[in-house]
Amino acid sequence: MTYTTVQYSLDIIRDEALELVQKGVLSRQQPIYTLCQYIPAREWACVEGELEQCNFLLRDRIADLIGSEQWDND
Repeated sequence: MTYTTVQYSLDIIRDEALELVQKGVLSRQQPIYTLCQYIPAREWACVEGELEQCNFLLRDRIADLIGSEQWDND
C-alpha cells in the first residue's frame, strides 16, 4: 500500500478555509482547529505544523487566518 502526503502551505490552508467559509460550512468566528473536520486526519499534523511555523494558534479564529475578504461588487 502506498500513501502519499500532501504538503500544505499557508496559502493552501487559507484557500481551503476561505472556500469553507464562502460555502457557509464554517464561520469566520470559529477557531482554526475546526478545519480538522475537513482535512484528512493523516494530513492534519502537516497542517498543524505549518500553522505553528506561521505563528497561528489552533484557538485563533478562522478570520485571523483568512484575513479580510474583498468584494468585487462594492
